[in-house]
Amino acid sequence: MGTALLYGLGTAVPLVLGAFIGLRWSLPKPLLASLMAFGAGTMIAAVTNELFEPAFVQAGVWIAGTALFAGATVYVVANRFIEQRLGPTAIGWALMLGTVLDGIPENTALGVSLSAGGGVVLLVAVAVGNVPEAIGGSALMRDRHGFASGRALALWSITGVVLVVVTVLGNALSDNLSDTQISTVQAFAGGATIAVLADSLMPEAYREGGWWVGIATAAGFLVAFVLG
Repeated sequence: MGTALLYGLGTAVPLVLGAFIGLRWSLPKPLLASLMAFGAGTMIAAVTNELFEPAFVQAGVWIAGTALFAGATVYVVANRFIEQRLGPTAIGWALMLGTVLDGIPENTALGVSLSAGGGVVLLVAVAVGNVPEAIGGSALMRDRHGFASGRALALWSITGVVLVVVTVLGNALSDNLSDTQISTVQAFAGGATIAVLADSLMPEAYREGGWWVGIATAAGFLVAFVLG
C-alpha cells in the first residue's frame, strides 16, 4: 500500500507542479512541444513493455486485443464528447478532463502492475506526460477563461488526488483479481494511452514544435526503455 501511494504521488506531484508552472509563467512553445514529445516517447515504451506485452503473453491476442481496442474506443468517444460539449475555445478544460480520462486507466494499471514487480517505466511515462498537459491546460484556463490562479491550481490538485486514489485502489484490488483480469486492465490502459498519443499529445507536439520533435520522442522512448 505504501509503495502504491508513493507511485501515485509520483504521477500527481508532476501534474500539480506543471499546473503551477503554467499559471505562473508562459513557457516558450518549442520547449513545451519538446516536453510533450519526450512524454510521448516514454508512453510508447510503457505501452509496449508494461501494459500490452504482459497482457498479450498472459491472456493471448483475443482478450488483450479486445481490451486494447476497448480502451482506445472509450477514450476517443469521451474525448469527442468533451470537444462537442465544450468547443475548441475550452481546450484548457478539455486538457484537464483528458488528463483524467487517460490517467484513470493508466494509474489503475500502474497500481495493478506493482503487484507483479513492475511499474517503473509506466510511472516515468505518466509523470512526464502529465507535466506538459498540466502546463498547457492551466495556462489556457488562465488566459482564455479568466480563472483565478488559486482556483485553477485547486482543480488540478483535485485531479492529482484522484490519480493517487486510483493508483492505491488498483493496487489494493489486484490481490482479488485473476491474472486474466489484471491483463485486461493493463491492455485497456494501453489502448487508452495509444489513443491519447494519436489524438492529443503527438499532434499538439508537432503543431507547436515542428519536425524536430521526433528526436525528443526518440529520446523519451530510449530513457523509458533503459529504465525498463
